[in-house]
Amino acid sequence: QVQLVESGGGLVQAGGSLRLSCAASGNFFRLDCMRWYRQTPGNQREFVADMTDGGNTNYADSVKGRFIISRDNAKNTVDLQMSSLKPEDTAVYYCNVDASTYALAVARTYWGQGTQVTVSS
Repeated sequence: QVQLVESGGGLVQAGGSLRLSCAASGNFFRLDCMRWYRQTPGNQREFVADMTDGGNTNYADSVKGRFIISRDNAKNTVDLQMSSLKPEDTAVYYCNVDASTYALAVARTYWGQGTQVTVSS
């Protein structure tokens, strides 16, 4: 199994910054793509950003130029630096990772519990 724990959420004023972090632990031997999603009440989770183990990144258009995803493969963490925050960025942010474990023959996707980000206007 793989456990993902997010941290760094909170309340910030519009224009401010926050840094989210997600730490992976468990019985895995490889982490492939690591992603951030977000969700607001009544809506589906939406993709925010991802980073492959090779360092390639993708961002949702709504966050390009404002958010930066990074990962530390030695520490098994993925961060999301969020700047120029807007009220519409308010959501629960979830970490999502493709991991290969010793128990399973193929990689599967794991989710964290989420961390609340609230941006006030």
